[in-house]
Amino acid sequence: MNRFICFFLLLCLPFSLFSQEEEQKYTQLTFKSTRIINSHSIETLNKRNLDIRIGHRFGDIAGQFGGWSTLFGIENAADIYIGAEYAILDNLLIGMSRTKGAGPLKQFLNGFVKYRFLRQTLDNKIPLSITGVAGTSWSTMKKSSNPEALNNFSKYAHRFVYVYQLLLGRKFGDAFSLQLHSKYIHRNIVPVGDQNDMVSIGLASRIQISRVFAALIDVDYPFSSLRTFNNGYYFPLGVGLEINTGGHVFTINFTNATAMTEADYLPYSRSNWGDGGFRLGFTISRLFKL
Repeated sequence: MNRFICFFLLLCLPFSLFSQEEEQKYTQLTFKSTRIINSHSIETLNKRNLDIRIGHRFGDIAGQFGGWSTLFGIENAADIYIGAEYAILDNLLIGMSRTKGAGPLKQFLNGFVKYRFLRQTLDNKIPLSITGVAGTSWSTMKKSSNPEALNNFSKYAHRFVYVYQLLLGRKFGDAFSLQLHSKYIHRNIVPVGDQNDMVSIGLASRIQISRVFAALIDVDYPFSSLRTFNNGYYFPLGVGLEINTGGHVFTINFTNATAMTEADYLPYSRSNWGDGGFRLGFTISRLFKL
């Protein structure tokens, strides 16, 4: 994986050098949070700020696995997220989290480094913000004695998944923000016939409704010959309502993605909005200044 890390750093170096202009007045709060629904946003935190995040995804609201029998998915937990993000510098963020997991590999410890190389200025001399994310997810599942099971882990490296992301975002006025994001994922072990490497591209947007409320949309499209409707895969799509309470940012969302990390939802989204395969989720973010 060293070659991918080197490529990521070389790709971002020009943006980092360009972003060192002094005394610029930057655009604020392109997105209110460091996350949108499924994806990272271009935002980082101010230096020495700590963000504690708790998230939950329930079961299908409708369709074969939803309806009244599961209280429209409320009685089922598709995924659970508990994590923390800390800003070492204004544009440098590190994070760790634990997720239950919703794919064939579960019980993930996740870590990432996030750096904003370029930041949009009010005078539009820098017209957009660019952020990079490099992360890994480590499955802590118990080793299976079945040699055909994905969690047999014949090699310890099979527990790891790597994700690299490039995010480009722009704020258009006070009420509308748009982000384009690309993601590369490498899984050290995959089901038979699957591919270790996968690339996706996506869009996200935030629309300010009032001082307190904002609407969110987040979609990813994997470029994989296996991730087609005919093979039972559907691109992750989420819509949500963001509520700013002052000390907290609370997001209520509906998405067909069962999992909450890129290592999990990008390769394993099998729920279809059209069949009722979407679920209620929420995220609570609480910021502390240390």
